[in-house]
Amino acid sequence: MRWLKTQVLDVPDWLRARLGNPVFDAIMQLQGQVFRDVPGRKTIRCELDGKPYFIKQHFGVGWGEIFKNLLSLRWPIISAATEWQAIQKLGEVGIPTTPGVAYGWRGLNPASRQSFVVTRDLGDIISLETLCAPWGETPPDPAFKRRLILEVARLARLLHDNGMNHRDFYICHFCLDQPRWQQHNEIYLYLIDLHRVGIRGRIQPVARMKDIAALYFSAMNIGLTRRDVLRFLRAYRPQPLRQTLQQERGFLDQVTARAQRLYVKFHGKMPSQLDD
Repeated sequence: MRWLKTQVLDVPDWLRARLGNPVFDAIMQLQGQVFRDVPGRKTIRCELDGKPYFIKQHFGVGWGEIFKNLLSLRWPIISAATEWQAIQKLGEVGIPTTPGVAYGWRGLNPASRQSFVVTRDLGDIISLETLCAPWGETPPDPAFKRRLILEVARLARLLHDNGMNHRDFYICHFCLDQPRWQQHNEIYLYLIDLHRVGIRGRIQPVARMKDIAALYFSAMNIGLTRRDVLRFLRAYRPQPLRQTLQQERGFLDQVTARAQRLYVKFHGKMPSQLDD
């Protein structure tokens, strides 16, 4: 049975041939440009067969982290399995993300379990946080802004309607494919950083609320107007806007309150009021 195994590997033949055996150790020992290095986890970028890839190496979270999460009523993330499963699920429902290349874990002890996930580099992309940073002072082309809002709303709806919540749903985790935009006028967004994605049969209202609040908070400094917010809601909820505003007033009030609390926490002041 799978739960009795001490090691699971999903690695393509070309990568096995490139790295040799034992392939698990080879992947965990890869070195490259470090993008993130936190206790128990490291993300690096390196080239394999002349092509760029990202490797996320998990070295074990420790019992302290597990108990801290459980005492906070949060399910602990103990390996790269969460991200690997999210990559597969997003692919099934049609949400672009970093393509998964390889995955593996070993060790029955959840506190010391080692794991990795290998993904392909997406190339010339820009996060919406970077793209939209100047908008507060230099507004973008209105048509482009509308299209971008509608696409973010479409992906948010697709994510939530398929039982997933991101748990780090900030605009920095939406990335625009720049060649598609520059060459074909196409807005093609990737949703990245899937380390904490929750997957279930149906998303819980509080999980949906937290995601939308995080998204709203992260966009509060880019010059959003009230019309922009309504445009998002119209695309996000599959019903007339008036009905959404009436039936989901409590939900929307919770989103606004949580987004404002996040803003105060990070910026030390209340956000500016929306313009019409």
